[in-house]
Amino acid sequence: MIRSSETYQRFLTDADATVAVGVELAGTIAEVVPASKGLVIYLHGDLGAGKTTFSRGFLQGCGHSGKVPSPTYTLVEPYELEPRHVYHLDLYRLQDGAELEFLGLNDLPSNALMLVEWPGQGGKDLVPPDLEIYLALQEREGDAEPQPGRSISLKARSGNGDAVLQKLAAASVA
Repeated sequence: MIRSSETYQRFLTDADATVAVGVELAGTIAEVVPASKGLVIYLHGDLGAGKTTFSRGFLQGCGHSGKVPSPTYTLVEPYELEPRHVYHLDLYRLQDGAELEFLGLNDLPSNALMLVEWPGQGGKDLVPPDLEIYLALQEREGDAEPQPGRSISLKARSGNGDAVLQKLAAASVA
């Protein structure tokens, strides 16, 4: 059983693998977390680490079929999907967590899913996460030639986050 102190990790060989894990996570959340509940996911990683690529897959897994722009300039991109709305936030340009008040986050539906890039910019005013995802460019060691790609680590921060990680871990073993 995965506890909040444990991490689920994978090596992703390319952008397609990053999209695929986003799709998989969205499907797992749909199976595990009741549609009446929301979920907050923090996305950590340097510029170019794959946060928006992951978000594209996540949104596809939630049923979105259109483009997924980076919300760098709009700060919030809403997706009115069923059974839950998804809000993709990019807080990179925030100067102070107090600016969150102007984004209307307190008015979001209680069952919304939130993907938050650069959550550190939100400071203590940002709602706490259920899951934290860390993406990093990395080479896979052990092969004759190192393989470029990225690593992804997921860490649970709530009971719903624990349930999601347990399901992911069970699916990867099967």
